[in-house]
Amino acid sequence: MNRVLRNYFIENDTLSIAKGLIGKTLVRDFGNGEILKSKIIETEAYIGEQDLACHASKGKTERNKIMYEDGGLVYVYLIYGLYWMLNFVTEKADRPEAVLIRGIEDCSGPGRIGRLLKLDRSFYGENLETSTRIWIEDSITRSKIIATPRIGIDYSGEIWKNKPWRFVAEK
Repeated sequence: MNRVLRNYFIENDTLSIAKGLIGKTLVRDFGNGEILKSKIIETEAYIGEQDLACHASKGKTERNKIMYEDGGLVYVYLIYGLYWMLNFVTEKADRPEAVLIRGIEDCSGPGRIGRLLKLDRSFYGENLETSTRIWIEDSITRSKIIATPRIGIDYSGEIWKNKPWRFVAEK
């Protein structure tokens, strides 16, 4: 097992990380002998307090405070009272940026991924380098990566919703 180390999430900028996670392997150990391994095929970047689509755009809150820590941590949050969204904190402390995992092989949509991985609040702050439940393994991608506008963030305004910060592996 060759894990992506935590410094990968600190020493690279968020857009490079969002693009670079395409083709890497997301691993979830359910603790009962079942292990899911799937390539990441779609991500979205959220770039700090100035990004009106980012949870940090309104400053530090109880919900997003993990985004203000050093990168390499899991940021999960619940939407619609049903779906846990999987994000990875990036950058150094006090630079609240993250990458949302939107798609893995055979599972598209961040809500569906949360259900498939059986995520819950206990994953909040999990360290991807040392976790025994969830981590990223290095792998090589041969797919072309396409950048498109992010999805579902119309509330953030024309400038922010049209940033090409969604990355997808071309099929």
